Amino acid sequence: MNLARLGILMIALTTAAIPLRAEWKALPANEDVQIANKLMVATPADGWNRSTARPSARSERWTRDGLALNELTFFAGVMDGETLYFSPFGTAKELPKFRSAMLPTDIVELFESSNRIVLDSSVFNITNVEPAKLGKYPAVRFSYSYAAQDEGLTRKGEGVAATINGRLYLVNFIAPAIHYFDRDIGEVRQLVAAMELRPPKLPAAR
Repeated sequence: MNLARLGILMIALTTAAIPLRAEWKALPANEDVQIANKLMVATPADGWNRSTARPSARSERWTRDGLALNELTFFAGVMDGETLYFSPFGTAKELPKFRSAMLPTDIVELFESSNRIVLDSSVFNITNVEPAKLGKYPAVRFSYSYAAQDEGLTRKGEGVAATINGRLYLVNFIAPAIHYFDRDIGEVRQLVAAMELRPPKLPAAR
């Protein structure tokens, strides 16, 4: 299948999967954008759009060509005992919860376990884990690949996560392994490196 036909097919699949209540808003290029309850600020290049349908109360989702072709998700201020995603409709599996004492490797495992449930897929492989930065904060970067149930298309992803003042901040990018991931990952890495995080201040000690 050539890339043009793949693009048309994936856009159709994406449109079918987005809830009817979801709306999209074009983001201004090369301007600061406040994200996820103003806890993050990023400066996107041209062509990104924000969805009103959120994966959870503490996240938001962007795309350039449709979620099936590129998906950029921001999680900001996930608190102790909260999950990354809303629970999928119809599943009996319980989503794992974030704990503020988690090590970087635990956060990667949290992400993997959460996505296996949300995607209903056992084909999810972490391919690399390394130290990184999320804005100015120490973080962990992890790469992965997966195939959604009954879809037959391999996707690649990269996430960067940091725990700040006991809360989780995570940026995740997903795209098909064919063409789209390699096309956009450099730009996404630049956006992540230049991000500003605005974690709430800890209460003053008494």
